[in-house]
Amino acid sequence: MSQDAFPDRDRSFALAKRTHDLMRDYGPSATPRAYAVWYAYVSGEAPLLNDAVKRLTTEKGQLTERDIDLLHENYLDPQRLLGEAGTVSQTILAELQAVTELLDLSLGSTRSYGESLSSLSNDLAQSQVSRVRLAEIVASLAATTREVVANNHVLETRMRESRTEIETLREKLEATRTENLTDPLTGLSNRKHFEEVMVASLAAVARGGVFSVIVVDIDYFKRFNDLFGHLTGDQVLRLVGVVMRESAGATAHLARFGGEEFGVVLPGADRAAAHVVAETIRTSMIGRELVKRSTGESLGKVTVSLGVAEYRAGDTPASLLERADLCMFAAKRAGRNRVVDDATPAAIQAA
Repeated sequence: MSQDAFPDRDRSFALAKRTHDLMRDYGPSATPRAYAVWYAYVSGEAPLLNDAVKRLTTEKGQLTERDIDLLHENYLDPQRLLGEAGTVSQTILAELQAVTELLDLSLGSTRSYGESLSSLSNDLAQSQVSRVRLAEIVASLAATTREVVANNHVLETRMRESRTEIETLREKLEATRTENLTDPLTGLSNRKHFEEVMVASLAAVARGGVFSVIVVDIDYFKRFNDLFGHLTGDQVLRLVGVVMRESAGATAHLARFGGEEFGVVLPGADRAAAHVVAETIRTSMIGRELVKRSTGESLGKVTVSLGVAEYRAGDTPASLLERADLCMFAAKRAGRNRVVDDATPAAIQAA
C-alpha cells in the first residue's frame, strides 16, 4: 500500500475499533445502522448526533434499537437532509418571489405616475386652459401624487419586512454552517473545517510564504475513559481544547478531528516556529491538573504527543498531514509527552 494512504487507513481502523467497542458496551446489536451511528459518533462528523448519543447514554446507560433508528433517521438519513435543504430552498425562493413582486409593483406605480404626468403636461401645453381645467389638472396631480406616496409607503413597509426575513434566514444559514463546522464538545473546528482550512492555506502558500501543521494526540486517553467514565473523558477533551486556544496564538486554526486527536494549522509559521508552539501546548498541558468536578478529586496530569510538519513544495493536504501524523506516532514510540518534527528523517518513516 502506498505511503499516501497510510494515515487515512490507520485512522479508519482506529475509528472502526473504537466503534466496535462502543457498540459492544452501549449498543443493542452490531447492525449496519448501529455501526453507522457509532462510527459517525467516533469520527465526530455529526456534532448534533454526538450530543444526542451522550444524552441518551447518560440517561439510560445504553442505546436501544429504537434509539439507533431515531438517531440514524434524524442525523444520518440523506433523505431527511435533502428535505431540510429543500425547505431552505423553498424559503429562499419564496423571499425572492416576494422581492420580485415588490419590484414589479414599484415599476408599475412609477410607470402609471409618469403617464399621468405626461397627460397633464400635454393639457397644460395647450394655448388656452380655463381656470376650471387648471383646477382639475392640479387636483388630479395632487391625487396622483398622494396615491404614489401611499404606494411607496406600502412598498417601504413590505421591503422592510422582506429585508428582516432575509436577514433572519441569513443568520440561520450562517448558524447552521458554523454548527456543521464546529466540534460541539470543545468548540474547536471539526475535521471538515480543518480540511477546508488546509486547502485554503495551500492555495495561499503557493503564492509565496510558509505554513506548518501540528497534530496533537492525548496520551493514554482510553485509560481516562475506562477508569473514570466518558464524562471525565469529555472533560479531558475540553481541557485540551482550552490549552490549545491559550497556547497556539491568534492566527492559528484549531480543530478536533474526532476521538482524542487534534490539529493546528499555523499560517506564516516555519518548522522552528511551529515547534515552539507545539512545545508551548505540551508544557501547558503538563502544568494543568485534571480535577473531578463532582468530588474535587485529583485525577492526575494529562500529557499529549505532538507531530510537526512544515509545508514543502508539491505538498497536498494529505501528504502534509501525513508527515505531521507520522511525527506524532514517532513521539508516541519515543515515550509520549514530547514533540517530534519532520526535520528528522527517522520521524517520518511509517511504523
